[in-house]
Amino acid sequence: MIPLRDNIPARHTPLVNYAIIALCAVAFLLQLRETAAPDEPSLVERFGMIPARVTDPGQPVTIRDRELVRTPRGMAVREVERPAAEPAVHPWLTLVTCMFLHGGWLHFLGNMWFLYIFGDNVEDRFGHIGYFVFYLLTGVAAGLAHLASGPGSTVPTIGASGAIAGVMGGYLLLYPRAMVLTLVPIFFFIEILVVPAPLFLGVWFVIQFFQGAMSITAVEAAGVAWWAHVGGFAAGFVVALILRVLGVLNPPVQGRLPNTDHVTHYHWNRRRRA
Repeated sequence: MIPLRDNIPARHTPLVNYAIIALCAVAFLLQLRETAAPDEPSLVERFGMIPARVTDPGQPVTIRDRELVRTPRGMAVREVERPAAEPAVHPWLTLVTCMFLHGGWLHFLGNMWFLYIFGDNVEDRFGHIGYFVFYLLTGVAAGLAHLASGPGSTVPTIGASGAIAGVMGGYLLLYPRAMVLTLVPIFFFIEILVVPAPLFLGVWFVIQFFQGAMSITAVEAAGVAWWAHVGGFAAGFVVALILRVLGVLNPPVQGRLPNTDHVTHYHWNRRRRA
């Protein structure tokens, strides 16, 4: 499911949310530049979170890589082991720096779109400074959850997904009656539905949880830090709950969803024709 927009207008301009998106964009451009200069030290290895390096900072890390070699039958790809690039910051600080790196265009655009959809409303409730702290804390909690799931892994972990999962968890707690206009690809067809935010976010969380459960014995092969998503989401929900109980959050904005009558009527009329 791909969110197109929600029905909660932002009270204030989400300056911090835009700043986070801009920082991730700058970091991604630097990664693209690095692709054109392969001799430079890898940003992913220098700023990404490598669990084995965090759990034992003094131990050298060897990572698996692939290289193109010439064989009698032509060019082939083989796996090699080599030392990882030295970290640019203390290994524990990579729990923060890894949030601003991404593994490709789809990874980057998907994360930034989800942050754009849900982050502005959470920033409204927390305030600019509070939202920035909340974002970093839930991102670190997500990294710790992934670290606990595979402390000996030598695969660099990157991406804002864990912190954005924290934003989504906070959104679920703070806006339980929100609605989300959603694009749902079903095989060769595309449906556009208006669904309750708890349903959208709940389905997303259940998928992350079961994917994480299935990848417990294959953390390195999974390719996705599922437990980071689960941990970030849970941390965001709990932190938002505590702060709401303490009464320190800004009041919510009333929801509205303009210009969606045609979507609802389209599905209703089509069901009637069927």
